[in-house]
Amino acid sequence: MTSLSSSMLPFLICLLFSLSCVTSARPHGDFLQCLSLHSEDSTAISKVIYTPKNSSYSSILHFSIRNPRFNSSELKPFVIVTPTDASHIQAAIHCSQKHKLEIRIRSGGHDFEGLSYMSTVPFVIVDLINLRSITVDATNKTAWVQAGATLGELYYRIAEKSRTLAFPAGSCHTIGVGGHFSGGGYGMISRKYGLASDNVIDAQLIDAKGRILDRESMGEDLFWAIRGGGGQSFGVVIAWRIKLVEVPPKVTVFTAARTLEQNATKLIYRWQYIANQLPEDIIIDVLVSRVNSSEEGKSTIQAAFFSLFLGEVDQLLLLMQESFPELGLAKDECTEMSWIESVIYIGGLPSNASLNVLLDRTPQPSLPLKAKSDYVQEPIPEIAFEGIWKRFFEKDIEMPLFFMFAYGGKMDEISETSTPFPHRAGNRYIFAPVVSWSEETKEASQRHLAWIRRLYTYMTPYVSKNPREAYVNYRDLDLGVNNPGYTSYKQASIWGRKYFKNNFDRLVRVKTEVDPTNFFRNEQSIPPLSSW
Repeated sequence: MTSLSSSMLPFLICLLFSLSCVTSARPHGDFLQCLSLHSEDSTAISKVIYTPKNSSYSSILHFSIRNPRFNSSELKPFVIVTPTDASHIQAAIHCSQKHKLEIRIRSGGHDFEGLSYMSTVPFVIVDLINLRSITVDATNKTAWVQAGATLGELYYRIAEKSRTLAFPAGSCHTIGVGGHFSGGGYGMISRKYGLASDNVIDAQLIDAKGRILDRESMGEDLFWAIRGGGGQSFGVVIAWRIKLVEVPPKVTVFTAARTLEQNATKLIYRWQYIANQLPEDIIIDVLVSRVNSSEEGKSTIQAAFFSLFLGEVDQLLLLMQESFPELGLAKDECTEMSWIESVIYIGGLPSNASLNVLLDRTPQPSLPLKAKSDYVQEPIPEIAFEGIWKRFFEKDIEMPLFFMFAYGGKMDEISETSTPFPHRAGNRYIFAPVVSWSEETKEASQRHLAWIRRLYTYMTPYVSKNPREAYVNYRDLDLGVNNPGYTSYKQASIWGRKYFKNNFDRLVRVKTEVDPTNFFRNEQSIPPLSSW
């Protein structure tokens, strides 16, 4: 600890006289003074603190809001801290506890429900955007990556050292590794190598007592919990050590788009039987959306089958002819490239983009959205898809779509208790509907939210049951929420078992041991026994 330096006083005085929020200036000042007193360098921390009257506050807050549905939210933080050092996080934890403020941790800002930057009670954001160093050890096939780095930054740094090393995580390059790894992290080579969290071999975490712990000092129970148990429950992970995986010099990608008029429904139906049974070197996922028809003024449904194959095109074509000839894949629909180039392709970035695009974490223009997730264990009948198409053609719904992400391969081989992520053998694919809209009215928002909730109800007979499973990284508050204060085990288990199945009970035990006062909490954080 350091005393309040003279260089810090002008900063605090300016803040004290400029603040206006739901609370008085005095609590702001007390909190800011606390941060200074409990940081190793009070001058340094003064440069990473933003309050509502700071000229940069709004831009810092909104930079990592990836779902514009929450841009106009009045649930804004008391203070934003963008730490450059672990001591800044330790100070934020201590002072938030002392002043009874909740703390929200933001890595990339992709939480579908905005839980990394919103709260219904007074709160502080610790935004990890400045903690994004990455150290790649190509010889030992490992890397340390700080939690504020994005997947794009991670992939870029790996490719700098080797074009035949990779990491099994998501396809969106602006996703922050902090939240992604905490919830599992599924991607295009997960059928070969498992989830991101399956390939984490060490971590650094700051707990509710402000201690910096690694795998050895935190113990195997806590290390188990942070690899799939969801963010914001056990502490602040500041860095992950990961195991890199091997990929060939050339991989092959394709996107084969087929409409209803080109037998899309039958192709989707057939895909369900083969997608999780294919060799682990290939994944074929599907994006289904409503598009304009060739007939003017009409719409149709398009299924885009997109794939990554860890091999060359001729091998792929033979495999497709054997396993999925109905698709009619042509060689000119396929492209050979390096794995790092496939990241750009699968991520939907411009085909002529340089690898530097992976370092750009600037949010792309996007629309408000609502997403859900289900796990499918038995093929959905064609007639059920036809019912979905009717819902997609509703004229007052702007942009409905759904993804189907194939499982099988390595995902079937890993025990559902090896990490908190339980969705392993027996799941054919994730069904993930998303709806977005451009109309900026409350009525439009409510209309689209109601639509996707009706679709979720419609899907009930065709998806997993007892529990109806969901993926924690596709956060969905419709599944249930904690009370701001007391949360019962029964209440939390409503959503907890959907995300974690029977692993939920072990997560609760770990939470009780490491954070019994429930300091790290949000609407869907794991509760300790003391809050039952």
